Amino acid sequence: QVQLVESGGGLVQPGGSLNLSCLASLNQFPAFKMGWYRQAPGKERELVGQIFPSAIVELVDFAKDRWTITRDNQKDTVYLQMHNLKPEDTAVYYCNAQRSASPFRPASQYWGQGTQLTVYS
Repeated sequence: QVQLVESGGGLVQPGGSLNLSCLASLNQFPAFKMGWYRQAPGKERELVGQIFPSAIVELVDFAKDRWTITRDNQKDTVYLQMHNLKPEDTAVYYCNAQRSASPFRPASQYWGQGTQLTVYS
């Protein structure tokens, strides 16, 4: 059974740092594009960034220069390292795994249950 389990959320003051982890029970984890998304109250879920099987990282504008994404294929884990956190970063953060279709299998996508980050003054 595929599971993505996020951890590391919590309370942090503005300007602080926090690291999120996502442990994935995926067959062939290195083949998956792993992403982080977030959803603030009353807002739609939005992309934070993603890391490709090649380890290339793409971050959206609000995350650039503050955050980074890494992966450890030996531990089947992807990380989101966040610095200089702001109150507007308060949201539930979700881990996502995607793999494109091949001639032998359909495309696949999985989500974790999310972890809450609250940035408070």
